Amino acid sequence: MEKKYALITGCSSGFGALMAIELAKNSFHVLATMRSTNKADLLMELANREGVQSHLSIHELDVTSSHSIENLKGLLQQLPSVDVLINNAGYAGAGFAEEVPLDEYRAQFETNVFGTIAVTQAVLPFMRAQRKGTIINMSSISGRAGFPGLSPYAASKFAIEGWSESLRLEMKPFGVHVAMLEPGSFKTSIWSTGKKITEKSLRKDSPYYVYMTKIQDYLDKSEPNYEDPIIVAKKAVSIALKKKPTLRYPVGKGVKTRISLKNLLSWKSWENIILKKLYKNYFINK
Repeated sequence: MEKKYALITGCSSGFGALMAIELAKNSFHVLATMRSTNKADLLMELANREGVQSHLSIHELDVTSSHSIENLKGLLQQLPSVDVLINNAGYAGAGFAEEVPLDEYRAQFETNVFGTIAVTQAVLPFMRAQRKGTIINMSSISGRAGFPGLSPYAASKFAIEGWSESLRLEMKPFGVHVAMLEPGSFKTSIWSTGKKITEKSLRKDSPYYVYMTKIQDYLDKSEPNYEDPIIVAKKAVSIALKKKPTLRYPVGKGVKTRISLKNLLSWKSWENIILKKLYKNYFINK
């Protein structure tokens, strides 16, 4: 059977590490990339435990560095095929829009959006020439429904949604499929070490401080209910193995319901639900 090759970004932890292992268990050779290979310990520990270390190769890749992207192109030229790309690298920027510096918005887009585009542009010539391949972009429930205090992250994921729609329509005539994973809340580092809250919104003299603490309290109380990220990793594998994947794959408890409700309800009803959850009745009927 012809060996298949998968490239995954952001494999040092979380979804990326688990996706690399699950694809390796399904006989893919996985090019597991991360910004620093010094952070490969967790991935290698998992690989050794599952006995799939021979199906993995670890490579340094900073999706925001043009030099690093050029090195990636050289690496891809050495492969017999590029069958799957999973654009997983990213982080969650947080804070209230008035207080988030433009540089922090730019940094969020550099990784989550432009990093995804840069890696995809490096891979597309290979997939187009071989007339096959699957690209899986990591979106989020935040790419379908905005949340107060998370505008940098939500904006980046909304951008991924629109870009992926266009890319799918561009590449389908060439036999290349584009899909998105849209996870809800899972137990990954993006909501702990991976979340970057702007400094001003954490200060007690911020006009948003109380609102920010209400949101943080809501997220902290919800954390015990976050699901196992292996669910997302297994879903990624199922997409990679499909001959004709669809565009969107919402994943997680209540995610499909939340998206459906947002689409069905009036905006006024939707915002009242969100604000009531976060801030009791303070904003309602103001």
